[in-house]
Amino acid sequence: MVTYDKTEIFYISIGFWLFLGVICYSSGSYNILTVKTGGSVSIPCYYDRKYKHQKKYWHSEIDMSNTYTNTTEENLSVIDHPDQSFFTVTIRNLQSTKHDGHYYCGMKIEGKTIVTYGLYLQVQSDPDVSVVSSSVSGHEGGDISVQCLYSPRYQDKLKQWCRYKDQSCYTVGRTNTSQNSSVQISDDDGRRSFTVLMTGLRLTDSGWYYCSAGEALDPVHFTVIKTEPDKDKDTHNELLTVWLLVSAVLLLLLILISVLILFTWRWRRRPEQDKQQIREIKGCRTTDMIYSKPEDPPIYSTINDENPNDANKDIIYYSTIDDVPVSEAVKPPAGGAIYSTVAPH
Repeated sequence: MVTYDKTEIFYISIGFWLFLGVICYSSGSYNILTVKTGGSVSIPCYYDRKYKHQKKYWHSEIDMSNTYTNTTEENLSVIDHPDQSFFTVTIRNLQSTKHDGHYYCGMKIEGKTIVTYGLYLQVQSDPDVSVVSSSVSGHEGGDISVQCLYSPRYQDKLKQWCRYKDQSCYTVGRTNTSQNSSVQISDDDGRRSFTVLMTGLRLTDSGWYYCSAGEALDPVHFTVIKTEPDKDKDTHNELLTVWLLVSAVLLLLLILISVLILFTWRWRRRPEQDKQQIREIKGCRTTDMIYSKPEDPPIYSTINDENPNDANKDIIYYSTIDDVPVSEAVKPPAGGAIYSTVAPH
């Protein structure tokens, strides 16, 4: 009851300032942030990119103090991240008597206060909603899971996994086809927790999220690490490539040397083969001669060729067998050559 009384008082005070026209509420809603006693918490405060040069601060309703960005104290630091359009508030060594109360993120624009986010911080020995780890990380393309715990009194409350930046939420037991299928959220029956599984991580998934059950929530900072090439693997691949290239060059060089040696060997053997072929050709040369014994008498043959057109002219063919002239290169062992003489009759 005390918590809700404080919430009502806070809304009344906000309404009073709105009535005076001093505070303008731009976006966001007021939630209960439950944190373990003695622990710490980081809270993101998002704003429109066009306000990145404006003065921003963290306001405490407990002592009505403003802590401006880029301030670091013993148990409180407020750091702006203009490139990401948000500033973070980190509170350490939380104690119920000291830190329970209403807070909001604000900006001063033309003398007016713009509230971008408000919450009620409640320190508990056993927080109503908490996470196993408030900062998780995963590699690009990989998976990551977050376990969100809740107390028994939140058993039947609406449970969600939401992103601070655009307030997009994934709800336990509810399927929305427009939502990213790479985010799955399921209730762990009987264990007072629900699990968020994010697959196929992208660098743009980095940012601030929160687990919520009813109006209670707990923030989680999520970081996606860019996947770096495996240097050892790349080195191994480079060495393998070089080895294959060198092997191919050596093999080609070996083939060329073998062809050159074979060509040289055949070229050197060619004159010897030519000489051998010439010798073989000369050895195969023959002289068509007819040999006869020297004691054989000459043989004469007469052939009368009677020409019906000219009966007065006869041609007589004489065949004489005689010794082969001594001047011939090839001399027969005995006998003589055949000479044919043709004489007109």
